Amino acid sequence: MFDKLIENLKANPRTIVFTEGSDARILEATARLNENDFLTPILVGDVAEVEKAAKEGNFDITGVQILDPATYADMDRMVEVMVELRKGKMSPEDCRKNLMKGNYFGTMLVKMGYADALLGGATYSTADTVRPALQLIKTKPGSNNVSSCFIMVRENANGTEERLFMGDCAIQIDPDEDALAETAIECANTAKTFGVEPKVAFLSYSTKGSGKGDAVDKARNACEKAKALDPQLAIDGEMQFDAAVSPVVGQLKFPGSSVAGYANTFIFPEIQSGNIGYKIAQRLGGFAAYGPVLQGLNAPINDLSRGCDADEVYKMAIITAALA
Repeated sequence: MFDKLIENLKANPRTIVFTEGSDARILEATARLNENDFLTPILVGDVAEVEKAAKEGNFDITGVQILDPATYADMDRMVEVMVELRKGKMSPEDCRKNLMKGNYFGTMLVKMGYADALLGGATYSTADTVRPALQLIKTKPGSNNVSSCFIMVRENANGTEERLFMGDCAIQIDPDEDALAETAIECANTAKTFGVEPKVAFLSYSTKGSGKGDAVDKARNACEKAKALDPQLAIDGEMQFDAAVSPVVGQLKFPGSSVAGYANTFIFPEIQSGNIGYKIAQRLGGFAAYGPVLQGLNAPINDLSRGCDADEVYKMAIITAALA
């Protein structure tokens, strides 16, 4: 997957801004990117601190642009643009104060076209990465919500690579039917971006009416709404996880479904089950989890886990830039 993404980026080079420029993991990933020419990194932070941290870690960031909000030459213009974007919700003083923070400053670099994408969250919380994106980048036309998708990758014994997509495991706590349907369409589009023809399963504790309850109704109704949004997609539900992934169980419990038993894109009913589900796949199933990939925004803004390592930063940078 990454070989293909890198090949695409070589043909269409991108620039990505890292909001936590002095973090050792960010610097190691930046040094790795700096050896190639398919993705240009920008580091946000105090120049002296970033250079000191790079030297201490023996990370070669020669030629990498480091931008310090405190000395940024175009800050006045950035404040003006942000005031306009916030439409009276923030004073010029409040905007300038927020722009001293890497998360807001980096987001405005994307908004103003100085960078194509942003990756943050090595030290910021998910909320601190998403909030500036919602306020400044905003949702793309046709999107009413921001959702997330984890890309799950595993190399099988025969040498093939298995890719699964899981949403929403990080952003929407308890989406309603409409938001869940939109999440399904976005996750399917993410799967396509990364070379997979999506087969989308709405997960539940029930398969095709075997169980009853509000949660079952929600999954089933959201599935029907998703089908209406994109009739060409392979979407089905509600179904239990075993029916979604086992051809024998799937065709027994949900006969005739083109998705049951063959699903590769899984829509969880709410964040709790989604977060538990992807972590089980990661820790017990041997899948590498990349994400959360944020969906529905006007530009690629992605969040790192605070427990990430440098390799995850490097790969998430490639994933994020590929969405630009």
